[in-house]
Amino acid sequence: MSGERNPATMCHQGGWLRLDWRLLLLAVIGALVVTALYAFDAGHTFTLANLKAQQAALQMRVQAAPLAAAAIFFVLYLTAVAVALPGTLILTLAGGALFGLVPGLLLVSFSSALGATLCFLVSRFILRDWVQRRFGTHLAAFNRGVERDGAFYLIFLGLTPVFPYFLINLVMGITPMRVFTFYWASQAGMLIETILVVNAGTEIAKVESLA
Repeated sequence: MSGERNPATMCHQGGWLRLDWRLLLLAVIGALVVTALYAFDAGHTFTLANLKAQQAALQMRVQAAPLAAAAIFFVLYLTAVAVALPGTLILTLAGGALFGLVPGLLLVSFSSALGATLCFLVSRFILRDWVQRRFGTHLAAFNRGVERDGAFYLIFLGLTPVFPYFLINLVMGITPMRVFTFYWASQAGMLIETILVVNAGTEIAKVESLA
């Protein structure tokens, strides 16, 4: 009948409709990120000079309420990693400068791994089905490699500073990698760099540039 609709067409249109909702969610997240950058004046706030200038005042606040300060720092760092805000290097230095080596390392290591996992999950929810539907045949070998040696790949990428962490999180989100595997491999891969930067933060006065 002329009034009937082709089920394949409906399915195709439905797939695009679902994708549109996911793209809308992605746009909302992007808008929130831009708003946060503007509200916090990230270009000035997350700088080495500003951290040094505010260090004494921030340390007083940490000493006055250490648990609350640690919780605020944890949430801030996790959010910055999850939405790929610039300034995580400064926050890592701040972890060492304000909390010391061991507490700072624990705060940064766990918040960064959890933030990366949230970014991974957002990528999986918004992008994976669409990417795999359209490029699945081209990604088949890559998917098999991730299923077999995904943790090794992720740890290696974490040790390679050429690849931005947020890009690694997004790419891994479209693969078959399990969430828990991504979490622990991310934490392991970032651990050495985290130790070095947090330790540098404990002697922030000697740090002259982020390079």
